[in-house]
Amino acid sequence: MKKLNKKETSMQVVDMTKGSPVRLILGFAVPMFIGNIFQQFYTMADTMVVGHSLGDNAIAAIGATSALYSLIFRIAFGMNNGYGIVVSRCFGTHNEKELRQSVAGMITYNTVVTLILTAIALVFLRPLLVFMNTPEAIFEQAYLYIVILCAGMIFTICYNMFASILRAVGNSRVPLYFLIMASLINIALDIILVVWLHGGVAGAAAATIAAQAISAVLSGGYLVKNYREILPRKKEDFCVPKPLRRDLLSTGIAMALVESLVDLGTMIFQRANNMLGEATIAAFTASRRILETLLEPVCTIAVANSVFAGQNLGARRPDRIREALKKVLVLEVLWASFAALGIWLFGGSLIRLITGSENSQMIQMAVSCMRIQFSFYPVLAILLCMRDAMQAIGFKAAPVASSVIELSMKMFAAWRLIPRMGFLGTSITEPVTWVLMTVFLMAAYMAGRRKIFEPLSRNKVQE
Repeated sequence: MKKLNKKETSMQVVDMTKGSPVRLILGFAVPMFIGNIFQQFYTMADTMVVGHSLGDNAIAAIGATSALYSLIFRIAFGMNNGYGIVVSRCFGTHNEKELRQSVAGMITYNTVVTLILTAIALVFLRPLLVFMNTPEAIFEQAYLYIVILCAGMIFTICYNMFASILRAVGNSRVPLYFLIMASLINIALDIILVVWLHGGVAGAAAATIAAQAISAVLSGGYLVKNYREILPRKKEDFCVPKPLRRDLLSTGIAMALVESLVDLGTMIFQRANNMLGEATIAAFTASRRILETLLEPVCTIAVANSVFAGQNLGARRPDRIREALKKVLVLEVLWASFAALGIWLFGGSLIRLITGSENSQMIQMAVSCMRIQFSFYPVLAILLCMRDAMQAIGFKAAPVASSVIELSMKMFAAWRLIPRMGFLGTSITEPVTWVLMTVFLMAAYMAGRRKIFEPLSRNKVQE
C-alpha cells in the first residue's frame, strides 16, 4: 500500500507524531479556538441583536429552543467528531488508501444522517416544543426560529464535516479563515434582517443559516481544490473495508451517544426550567451564552489533544499520549480558574452587555447561576479533556456511561430539584453532575489505560 508523504503533496498537514506535544497541541488549538469564538458569535450576535432590539421575550424564545436545537444537531456533530478521530488515526499510519476510504465512509454516513435528521426534525418540532413546556407567549416565535435552523441543517453539517477532515490531518487554520468571514457576514445580516428590516427572530435564524452556508461552500471548495490526495477518487474508494466501516460507525455512534445523551438530559432539564417563566428562561439563556463562550479554550485544547492522541495512537506512541494528557490537564485547569475569577468579578456587567436588559430580577438570577457554575468550572475542564482523550484512544463505553450519569442527574433535577428548589435547582444540577462524571472517568481511565497502551508498546518494540 502506498504511504502518504506530505512532502509529495500540496496539502497543508501537521504530523503530530513528532515534536513537542504541547507546542503542537497549542499550535493546532489556537486557530481552532479563534474559529470557535467566531462561531459563538453566531449565537451571541443573535442574543445581543435580538435582546437589544426585541426584548427579553425574544431572548426567551431563542433560549427555549436551545436544548432541542442542540440535541438535533449534536447527534450529527458527535458522529462527525467520531469519524474525524478515525481519519486522524489513518493519517497517523500514513496509509493513503485507507485515509481516502475513511473520508469516503465519512461522506456516505453524513449524507444519510443529514437526510434522516432533517426529515425527523421538521415533522416533530411542534410537538417537541409542546413537550418542553414552551410558554404560550413565546411559542410561535420559538417554533419559527428553530424550524428555519433545522431547514438549513445541511449547511451546518457540511461545514462541520469539512472542518473535521481538515483538522484530522492537522490543518486548523483554513476552517478558521472561512468561519471568520461567515461570522462577520452573520453579524451584518443580523443587523440588516432584525434591526433594519424588522424580521424578528426569523431574521436572526435566517442570518445564521446564510452564514453557515457560506462557510460550508468555501471550506468544501478549498478541500476539493487543495486536498485531492486524501479525497475519494474512484468508486473503489467508497468500497470501505468492513473493519474500517465498523471503526467509523462504532466511534461515530459512541461520540453521537455521548452528545445526544447529554443534550437529551439538557432538553428534559430545560423542560422543567421552562415552567419557571420567561424571566427564568432569559436568565438561564444569558448565563449559558457566557459559559459556552468561556468554555471555548477548554473545548479547543481538548479537541486538539484528541487529534494529537489519535495520530499518535496510529503511530503507536502511547508515551506521547500520556505526556500530552498530563500537561494539557494543567493548562485546562489554569484557564478554568482564571475564567471563574472573572465571572465572580464582572458577571453582572457581562449579562447587561449581552442582553441589554434592565430587568433586575433576571440579571440577579443569571449572575447567581454563573457564580455557582463557574465555581466548578475547573472540574468541567478536566471532564471535557478526559472524555475527548479517552474517546480518541479507544475508550468507547466509559464516555457513553458518563453521559448516562449526566442524563440521570438531569432527569432527577427535572423531577425533584427544580420543582422543589426553583432556579437554585437549575443552577446546582450541572456542577454536581460534572463532579460525578469526572470521578467516574478518572477511575475508568486508571483502570483501563494498561489495556489500551501495553499492546501499542509491545508492537512498537517488535517493529
